[in-house]
Amino acid sequence: MTAHAQNPDEKVGNRFTCRKLCESSSGVLKLDSFGKLIYSSNTATGEAISKIESHTPKIEASESVNAGKLSEVRIVIGPHPNTIEHSIRRIELYVGEENRPFNPVLLAVVDLTPVYNDPDIKLNLKLSKSGTLYAVGYCNLHGLWEGHKEIKVTQ
Repeated sequence: MTAHAQNPDEKVGNRFTCRKLCESSSGVLKLDSFGKLIYSSNTATGEAISKIESHTPKIEASESVNAGKLSEVRIVIGPHPNTIEHSIRRIELYVGEENRPFNPVLLAVVDLTPVYNDPDIKLNLKLSKSGTLYAVGYCNLHGLWEGHKEIKVTQ
């Protein structure tokens, strides 16, 4: 099977697609467009529907913040098992800023060790533009899951 390149800059809603795996003529998997590998409460189908509540990152933050001022953001995933065999291993936070030519901006990456950490993190952010926060969590058994929240920044 040959690789079918898709436009990695294809816009979906208010965000760009990521890369997805496809198979090259040599049989080696190559990245082409990632978007279909990330589950969300809006895109989960089949067996993944039963995993929405326990895998989708929940973002707790004020809906409106002051530009340049610290504001707390909490990201929680779960309830979820926290064993070596099955756990949330990583949380990433991005912001897609309004009127920014290249989005998203990576804000934080937190690697979690099973048993020792729970997928519940707090960050202090200084935002300067309104946009959407995207949290991506990684479960070692059920893959990547995305949650998002719009934030209005006032001057």
